[in-house]
Amino acid sequence: MAAIELRGVTKHWGGSTALHGIAASIPAGTFCVLLGPSGCGKSTTLRILAGLETASSGQVLIGGRDVTALPPAQRGIAMVFQNYALFPHLSVADNIGFGLQVRKTPAAEARQRLHEAAELLGLTPLLSRKPSQLSGGQQQRVALARALVARAQVCLMDEPLSNLDAQLRQDMRTELRELQQRLGLTVVYVTHDQAEAMAMADQVLLLNAGRIEQAAPPRALYAEPATLFAARFIGTPAMSVLPTGALPPHIERPANAHWLGLRPEALRLANPGQPGAMRVSVRALEYLGADLVLHCLLGPHALTVRTPGHTVATPGQQLDLQWATHDSHFFDAQGRRLSPPAST
Repeated sequence: MAAIELRGVTKHWGGSTALHGIAASIPAGTFCVLLGPSGCGKSTTLRILAGLETASSGQVLIGGRDVTALPPAQRGIAMVFQNYALFPHLSVADNIGFGLQVRKTPAAEARQRLHEAAELLGLTPLLSRKPSQLSGGQQQRVALARALVARAQVCLMDEPLSNLDAQLRQDMRTELRELQQRLGLTVVYVTHDQAEAMAMADQVLLLNAGRIEQAAPPRALYAEPATLFAARFIGTPAMSVLPTGALPPHIERPANAHWLGLRPEALRLANPGQPGAMRVSVRALEYLGADLVLHCLLGPHALTVRTPGHTVATPGQQLDLQWATHDSHFFDAQGRRLSPPAST
């Protein structure tokens, strides 16, 4: 296992800056997800880790060794790409073992590694097939097996599940996580899908415009977002954010609070006229079976409420809402949380 450390990594493209002094520590044997919207710098960070891009400044350490100036082959990493990058004219066995041939691994050792990886990923019956004869999930397993036979301590993954359908993506998330834990790999995984990040990660690095907004375990990122961006990005449905000036006078708030964030599932329906409640109107609703999502308005401001599926409501209806004090997330005018975020 190998830990990873990024020390003040920057990347400039002409007159623009893609990364602004990225600093992060990824413990050995953990699953770290680089999460964020398109253009936030997550793939650039991964490519700098891999040695496919050169940092404009800063250092990259893997296993305590400075690899900043080393080519990919000397970094002790394996990589799985979004498009799998399989050779269509080669069999599954030859695709898995291709890197071992390039490295001139002795034939007996190469065969052993290949069959161990194939057995681990359930590919043994498919070794003679070509990639065109495989499903998307099977192709993904071949790409993973090719990475595993290298026996690298670090595996970098660039949106490897984005080409799969929703159900297969969910299944592969579970398989990937189990595989990482079983082998003790240090994994750095890029995605824009927060569900993948929350389901798989030990640590999430949430990026925005080339900077780390927050680095935290999934539970801490959800429970105590450090910024308004983190609050809005994490959670389905997204957190509702209201200006404190729009709140009824009886709603308590810190003196310097500018925004109030409320998770949809933290809100509950109150009896009409109940003291301490806040009145809203229903604009639209979504029935999702187990849940009913109500899209409400407090004056002109949108507010989302997640209620049990058996709740009865109609557009235009007036509702009273309550929530526990500890479910209030207050932010200052710059969008920074007014209580310290959970530690990483």
